[in-house]
Amino acid sequence: MRFFSLDSFREDNSWRWKILRWCSLSWRKIPLLDRWLFVELLAPLIFAIAAFTVVSLSVGVMFDLVRKIVESGLPIGIALKVLTLRLPGFLVISFPMATLMSTLLAYSRLSANSELKALRSIGVSTRRMIAPAMVLALLMTSLTFLFNDFIVPITNRTAEVTLQGALGKAISTEKGKDIIYPRFGRITTSKKEDSMRGLAQLFYARKFRSGAMQGVTVLDFSRFGYTQMLTAEKGIWNEREGKWEFLDGQVLTHAPNGSTNTAEFESYLYPLSSAPVRLAKLSKDANNMTLFEAKQAEKLYAKAGNRKEARRMKVRIQEKFTLPMACLVFGLIGSSLGAKPNSRTSRSQGFGISVVLILVYYVLSFSFSSLGVKGALAPFLAAWIPVSISLLGGGFLLRQASQ
Repeated sequence: MRFFSLDSFREDNSWRWKILRWCSLSWRKIPLLDRWLFVELLAPLIFAIAAFTVVSLSVGVMFDLVRKIVESGLPIGIALKVLTLRLPGFLVISFPMATLMSTLLAYSRLSANSELKALRSIGVSTRRMIAPAMVLALLMTSLTFLFNDFIVPITNRTAEVTLQGALGKAISTEKGKDIIYPRFGRITTSKKEDSMRGLAQLFYARKFRSGAMQGVTVLDFSRFGYTQMLTAEKGIWNEREGKWEFLDGQVLTHAPNGSTNTAEFESYLYPLSSAPVRLAKLSKDANNMTLFEAKQAEKLYAKAGNRKEARRMKVRIQEKFTLPMACLVFGLIGSSLGAKPNSRTSRSQGFGISVVLILVYYVLSFSFSSLGVKGALAPFLAAWIPVSISLLGGGFLLRQASQ
C-alpha cells in the first residue's frame, strides 16, 4: 500500500506542485496587514453573495418556475436546468450588492472590537486600512464584467430556448415583429451628373418566423420620379444570389407621366442587403448581448435610421462598463462607512443599510439611463454620471472616516 506523502505529490504532480508553490509564495509576499483584512472580508462576502443571490433568484425565477411546474406540467429536471442557467445573471446582480454588504460588515465589526482603533494608534491611516477592500472591489469588478459579457448572454439565451422547448413553444430565436429597414443611397436621374443621395428603399415586414419574412412591403425610390411598390406574402434571403426572393406578390410602378403598371409574380429576386434579417434577429434585451453584439446592433440601428434604438443601445453599451463599476463604488462606500470610529453595525443592520444604499444607487442609475435613451443626455454621460456622483459620495465618507 502506497501512503500519501508530500514527496509523492511533488513527484506525481510536478506542475500542480509548482502552481501550489507559486500561489503560496505570492500570498506570503502580500503584507500581513492586507492578508488579515482580506481574510476578514472573505467570509461576509461569501455570505452576502449567497444571501442576495437566493433572494433575487427566488423572486425573479423560482416562483415563476414553480407556477409553470404546477400549471403547465414543466418537468422538474428542466426547471432545475433553467434555474441553473439563469444563476449567472443573478450572480452579476449580487456581486455589487455583496461587495457593499461585506465591506460594511467586516469593517464595522473590526471597528466595534477596537481593532481599527489599535491600527490608528500605531499610525495606520484609514486609507491604508481600506486598501484591501478596494483591491477586493476591483477583483469583483473584473469578475462582474467577465460574467456579464461572456457568460450571462449565452446562459440567458440557452435558458429561454430550453424553457420554451419544454413548454412546447417555438424555440427559434429568429423571430420579430414589424421589421422596418430604410436604405439610404444614390437616387439615379436621367442625367448622371444630377444624381443625389436620399431614401432609396423602405422595407417593411409584418413578422419574421423561421428564417422567412411574412407580409412584406417594399417601397423603391431609387429612380428619380418613379415610385415602385412591391408586396409579397413571403420573403426569403437568398444567400447564393445575394438578393431577396419574394414569393406570391405583385409589383406596382408609378411613372413620372402618371401611368401605373402592375405585374404579379410567383417568385421575384430583388436587390437589397440582408440587413432586415440581421435587424429582425436582434434581441430586444441588451442583457442577452455581448459587448461586441451590442456594438453591432447599434451600428445596424443607426444604419437603418432608427435613432431611438441606436441611442438606447449606446446607453446599454456604456452600462456594460458601469454595472461592474458598481462593485468599486459600493466597496468604497461600504468600507468608508464601516471604518468610521465607533461604528457598530450588526449583520441585520448591515443588510438593511445595504438595501437602502443599493436602492438609491439604482434609482439614480435608472433615472439618468432614461434621460440618455430619450436623448436629453449623451449616452456616455447618462451612464457615468451616477458612478461619478457615487464615487464623490464615497470619497466624502472616506474623508469623514479619516478624521
